[in-house]
Amino acid sequence: MPEIPELEAIRGFFNENLAGKRIETADTRIPPVFRTPAKEIRETLPGDVFGDVLRPGKFLLFPLASARVLAINPMLTGRFQYVDPKTRIAAKTCLVLGIEGGHSFRYADEKLMGKVYLVPADGLSLIPNWDSNGPDLLAESLTEEAWLAGLKRYRGAIKGILTNAEFVQGIGNAYSDEILWEAKINPYTPKTKLTEDDLRSLFRASREVMAWATPRVRDRMVKDGVLDYEERRDFMRVHRLGGKPCPRCNTPITEITANQRITSYCRTCQPGGPALR
Repeated sequence: MPEIPELEAIRGFFNENLAGKRIETADTRIPPVFRTPAKEIRETLPGDVFGDVLRPGKFLLFPLASARVLAINPMLTGRFQYVDPKTRIAAKTCLVLGIEGGHSFRYADEKLMGKVYLVPADGLSLIPNWDSNGPDLLAESLTEEAWLAGLKRYRGAIKGILTNAEFVQGIGNAYSDEILWEAKINPYTPKTKLTEDDLRSLFRASREVMAWATPRVRDRMVKDGVLDYEERRDFMRVHRLGGKPCPRCNTPITEITANQRITSYCRTCQPGGPALR
């Protein structure tokens, strides 16, 4: 699932290569992902011009000169490409935009779980849960004090809180493991068992992990001015590395699968949590 580092890398690439360019053609190939009628997208996007791309949470927002926004939430398997139009179109490619200058913007989604909206620039609240979600992790308004204040509403295991978009947007399963490892906090620790210092450390770790991961992601998805996003996370320290040595203490990394979600952590660096048989 794309999280902040992937989406920030994509946003940066598009702002360098897409902003200011005109859409020449629009092809809506697989209808289920479109939350705005595909016909409207297909017939009204050509001629419009992209502005600077934004990223609130796990959405990419593509503002347009027509005072509309193309909003895409890639969910679990959504992938973006910006390639030569002659490049073979991948299976499950849902949206193809021809861009002036000879490039093809593509959105593909293997499980068709993503969501594509075309809404007025002042109509983002039309997107379900837009107004009920919490702040983006990297928002300037999310200070350390605001982080602590927001956490007061939540109980339960700390990993579940980190991945709850109503608390904070942009953190998913993979990077929550990396954040908790960085902060030396067990993912199953109840929030009520953590000290204020722990929670402050978690805030700092969350920002540090995103800053550390984003350039590494970009190096893996952008080659010679072409964006071809495949999920390559070979730089991670703990997530999905069960049995391999912790890079901090060499203890074999523990991996637990529950509710179709993998949690990876170091039992030495991140003590506590449930007893393991």
